[in-house]
Amino acid sequence: MDGEWEVRRTGGFLPPMSGLVRKRISGDRGWTIVGGLRVPFDVQGRELRYRFPFHGLVDVLVPDGEDAYAGTATLLGRRIGTFRMRRLTRRS
Repeated sequence: MDGEWEVRRTGGFLPPMSGLVRKRISGDRGWTIVGGLRVPFDVQGRELRYRFPFHGLVDVLVPDGEDAYAGTATLLGRRIGTFRMRRLTRRS
């Protein structure tokens, strides 16, 4: 999953994200970038587990075509929204 990803909301309580949200992943770590804010997470399999202060927020990913994932955002195990990630760049 290494690389930079564009994120688009597809449903739920998440705010509109078009063009505003990116994810950068490198190995077992990454960041969701919203505007100038970087929110760190750990990669565990196909889950992105956010660190403090967003502990309890987990993005669960399922492959959705080439270089894309469908995602479900959960908070303390409850679904709060869905999104789609599309790869913009690969990290070497």
